[in-house]
Amino acid sequence: MVERFQVSLSDQGRRLDQFLADHAVGLSRTRARKIIDIGGVQVDGKRARQAGLSLEPGQRIELYQDGGSLDPYRIAPAQIVFQDAYIIVIDKPSGVETQPTPARYRGTLYEALQVLLERDKRFGRKLEIGMVQRLDRDTSGLIVFSIHPRAHKGLSAQMLSRSLTKVYQALVSGTPDPAAGMIRSRLLRERRTGMMKSVARGGREAITAYRVLQTRTGPIDVSLVEVELVTGRTHQIRAHLSEAGHPLLGDRRYGGVLELRGCRFTRHLLHSARLKLVHPVSGRPLEFTAPLPTDMDIERFNRR
Repeated sequence: MVERFQVSLSDQGRRLDQFLADHAVGLSRTRARKIIDIGGVQVDGKRARQAGLSLEPGQRIELYQDGGSLDPYRIAPAQIVFQDAYIIVIDKPSGVETQPTPARYRGTLYEALQVLLERDKRFGRKLEIGMVQRLDRDTSGLIVFSIHPRAHKGLSAQMLSRSLTKVYQALVSGTPDPAAGMIRSRLLRERRTGMMKSVARGGREAITAYRVLQTRTGPIDVSLVEVELVTGRTHQIRAHLSEAGHPLLGDRRYGGVLELRGCRFTRHLLHSARLKLVHPVSGRPLEFTAPLPTDMDIERFNRR
C-alpha cells in the first residue's frame, strides 16, 4: 500500500514523522518512525533516513507499507546452513523479503546479510554480496549468495547454464495426475494484475518438473509435491501448478484456498528444500537440504 502527500506552506519546518502522523490514516508518530527506520518513506523520490527531517513546501512524500513486521529481521545462527570465505547458504524464513523494496530496506535478507557480514571479522575485509537467486517473500528455504568477487561469476554461470539444481516442496489442492511429469509453457507477466500467465506467443520458456510425494484425502485432497525448476521464471511454480488445477495452499494471488479443515494459511506454502551446486572457487560438489517448516507438515491434515 502506498500513500502520497505534498508538503504545503503550513507544514513548512514540520518534522517528517509528525507530518506523517498528522496526514496518514491511522498512523501514530511511533509507527511513522519505525516505517522511516526500515526505509518505507521517500521524500522527492529518495528514501528518507531521518524521522526528524525538516520539511519544505512542495516536497513529495510517499509512504509505503507492506503489512510485514516493523522489527528488522536478523539472521539467526541456526539459519546459516553453510558459510566459507566465498559463499553463504541461508535457510530463509517466510515473511522476509529477499531484496529491498519501496516499503523496506532494513530487515530484508540482503540487508540482514550485510549486517551479519559486517559483524563477522574473520575475513578482515568488507565482503561483497552477489545475489544470483531470489525467493518470494512468503517462500521459505534455501538461498545462496556469493560473498567474494571470485565467487560471483561462477555462481552466475551455473544459474545461466541451469546446472545449479533447485528443488522445492509445495502443499497444493488436489492430486496432480499423472503423479509425476513436466509442465512446459511460455510465461508472460500480465500488465494489469502483475500475475504470470502461460501464453501461446511471446513470454519466456518455463519448464517445471514435479512428482507427488504424499496425498491426504478429504473433501478437498491435499498433496505434498516436489518440484524441480529447470528454468527459473518469476512465480513459475505458483503459475504452473495453478494453471494445472492445483494451486498452492494459501496462494491468494493464484487461486489457492486460504482455509482448509480448520487450518488457516497466512502465506503460499512453498519451500526451497534442496540446492545442488559446484563450489564456484574450489570446484567441490555441494548439496544442501532444509527441513519443511511446521506450517507445511501434511500430517496435520490427518488429525482433522
